[in-house]
Amino acid sequence: MLNRVAVLSDIHGVLPALEAVLAEPDVRAADRIVLTGDITAGPQPRQVLDLLIGLGDRIVWISGNADRELLEYRRGQRDSIPDPLAPWAAEQLREDHLDLLGRLPRSLSLPVRGLGEVLFCHATPRDDEEIVLVDSPLERWQEVFSELDSDIRTVVCGHTHMPFVRLAHGRLVINPGSIGMPYGRAGAHWALLGPGVDLRSTSFDVEAAITQVTQDSSYPEIAEWADYFLRARATDADALGIFAPRGGHSDAP
Repeated sequence: MLNRVAVLSDIHGVLPALEAVLAEPDVRAADRIVLTGDITAGPQPRQVLDLLIGLGDRIVWISGNADRELLEYRRGQRDSIPDPLAPWAAEQLREDHLDLLGRLPRSLSLPVRGLGEVLFCHATPRDDEEIVLVDSPLERWQEVFSELDSDIRTVVCGHTHMPFVRLAHGRLVINPGSIGMPYGRAGAHWALLGPGVDLRSTSFDVEAAITQVTQDSSYPEIAEWADYFLRARATDADALGIFAPRGGHSDAP
């Protein structure tokens, strides 16, 4: 049984945001650091992977849809990726990085004090691109939980980059938000589990981070990318407007 677990999701290859969270005392003291996917698709993919690999067995890895897409692109299983930065990011990865991504599970469970057996996944337990939101109707949650074992009472997911905690059909659902590409407010968002749930936001020097990322990345549009995502110029309303039609909302536009 683990006493404390830090959950980091949707890092998206942003090294200064990751470094800020890893420096948090509660992250340093956690029994495990669980990564719930979309680790690499961003401006500093090699640097982020190398830092995390160096942390050894404390890191628990889960693949996200963006990690899968980078691997498929490099392995010749797809010709394009919707995210314009992703093909560039894929080309930055070494073979050992690709081997690591190829071994990552889509989900796994760990026992956490106070929360029981916790299932960690990227989007939903059954799909790495499926959308569920804090206000998705209960019918939608019942659908995405349909294949879960009854002993799983807590589910941690990422993918939508917006933090929330809610109860759905007796299960506690947690989204820690995004480390590297937050929607709605700047900062690196994560969660601490055990015995309860604590949604956290780590502030860092955004101006310095933009400078670092811009100088460190050779992505051609890096200045615009860093300004947009590190300043969180996409609002939660913007994101919800895009996600709602896929989140089970019958009244979505």
